[in-house]
Amino acid sequence: MKKLIILFALIVAGSLHEVAAQCAMCRSTLENNFSNGQAGIAAGINTGILYLLCIPYLAVGILGYLWYKSSRNGGKELTDSITAG
Repeated sequence: MKKLIILFALIVAGSLHEVAAQCAMCRSTLENNFSNGQAGIAAGINTGILYLLCIPYLAVGILGYLWYKSSRNGGKELTDSITAG
């Protein structure tokens, strides 16, 4: 199971460079800036969009991991108390 999770994480991380999504307002602003000769703004906005996309998944993943570790340790303590008593 651990190898599957690592493989999935590597696939997701490897495919992030192909993502370049924008909302309609961002796209029109960037097209306007690009036509005025300011192409560097587009890269910054795309990076910001990807950053905002990744943070919720990262937060849910961390909370899931902490919950898993907590429930695993709690089960071990319960088993130890049953066998000792």
